[in-house]
Amino acid sequence: MAGESGLFTVQQTVGTVLCCKCGILIPPNAANMCVNCLRSEVDITEGLQKHVIIIHCAECDRYLQPPRTWIKAQFESKQLLTFCVKRIKNLNKVRLVHSEFIWTEPHSKRLKVKLKVQKEVLNGAVIEQACMVEYVVQDQMCESCSRVQTNPDQWVAAVQLRQHVSHRRTFFYLEQLILKHNAAVRAFRIKQTDHGLDFFFANRIHAVKFIEFIQKFVPIKSRHDKQLVSHDIKSNNYNYKFTFSVEICPICREDLVCLPPKLAASLGNLGPLVICTKISNNIALLDPLTLRHCFLDAEQYWRAPFTSLLSSKKLVEYVVLDVDPIPSEVNIGGSKYVMADAQVARVSDFGKNDTMFFVRTHLGHLLNAGDYALGYDLNAANNNDMEIGKYKSLVIPEVILVKKSYEEMRQKKRGKPRSWVIKSIVKEVDVSETRGRADEEKMIDEYEQFLRDIEEYPDMRFNISLYRNKEYQASEMADVTDGEQAPSVPLEELLDDLKISNEDVVDDDGDDVDEGMME
Repeated sequence: MAGESGLFTVQQTVGTVLCCKCGILIPPNAANMCVNCLRSEVDITEGLQKHVIIIHCAECDRYLQPPRTWIKAQFESKQLLTFCVKRIKNLNKVRLVHSEFIWTEPHSKRLKVKLKVQKEVLNGAVIEQACMVEYVVQDQMCESCSRVQTNPDQWVAAVQLRQHVSHRRTFFYLEQLILKHNAAVRAFRIKQTDHGLDFFFANRIHAVKFIEFIQKFVPIKSRHDKQLVSHDIKSNNYNYKFTFSVEICPICREDLVCLPPKLAASLGNLGPLVICTKISNNIALLDPLTLRHCFLDAEQYWRAPFTSLLSSKKLVEYVVLDVDPIPSEVNIGGSKYVMADAQVARVSDFGKNDTMFFVRTHLGHLLNAGDYALGYDLNAANNNDMEIGKYKSLVIPEVILVKKSYEEMRQKKRGKPRSWVIKSIVKEVDVSETRGRADEEKMIDEYEQFLRDIEEYPDMRFNISLYRNKEYQASEMADVTDGEQAPSVPLEELLDDLKISNEDVVDDDGDDVDEGMME
């Protein structure tokens, strides 16, 4: 702009000075010294600790952060780098710019960390230097591992998780919750029993936290007891063993329930025949005939407990002959239900008799003529529930439909692997309580039903980590079908990598490293 207007401009130049030590030309700075001379005069890493000893437990792969905290960290991981940097003394006197591991042989029991630090010296001049810190790894078992090695059965607190139902689908779901949230990372032993799981902890507080975690997802009630193991009269120290008995609500999803008269009256004369549509820390109940619903929390349930009239094992398959939707719908916990009148017949009666049933159902948004549905045959069911006998003028419907059936669609995919897999907890199995092949086949069937529930109910997948199956290969030609496909898990909900390892777990005490410490 100045050149175009014809004005004269003076070109600016940067002045230089002589270094007061070696005499070379340098840009002026506060110390009037070149970088090499400044480094020779001042060593900002002089006060930093260059050799550090860290304690490592080889059994659980944790590191001791004094005085008594043990931190989980993998070799040359982000968490281990944070731990190593925090162990350096006098690091607060300089500004840390960058830190990284220098490769060492994993079996050398040595760790090396390269640090870049800055500090203001000599009249405000800022100097940056690099140094290396060597860590000597000494093996020493932590208290819990030492106790386990001395006596594997020497536990301090045990949590006995029980549910008195005829299947284990609830425990399959809880297992996935525990894995996703690392809730049982403190349990050094997990044992599978006939009606539940036993968790053994080395500390009472760990067992209490585990029970609080379970309470967030299922309605439970618990009681505890303690037994004196030993005591020291001189120091007045007492050692106890604590046992926590935790009972899970026996109501499960898809169960048919007959509410007690007092409870039904307190809920606005709901039901009394209702279906459990969801189990969380609350119990979601739906009247399929009126679409009225309610939620029971754990306190309300255990104040007046009840059992299921019929469980999902008693479901009967029906074929839908006709559906007449009724303009009435409700949304419960993100699930939509529409009322409809339907005409159904038992699949087992097809070709044998002309028995048909006219039912009112809450599945009007799913069912069409020709579909299959699963429901309870109350006309032929045998139950001994005392609550249903308290209703004198109750008209019991012949059939109550619970959900749509996709068995015919699944038969076409039988034997083919799913596109997703899930983890499982390593646990001991009490052989004395098993009955051989019969129990094994029952467990396989229940696990398959649990996997189908994951596909059918999106709200279950919210709390479960699903991983891509590396062995799964999509067919080159898609199956050509006239109707809809069976429910499946969308690929975008799957995680890419499956690493079944306890090494991925980090203690709550471990802090993330600052961004300035990593490249």
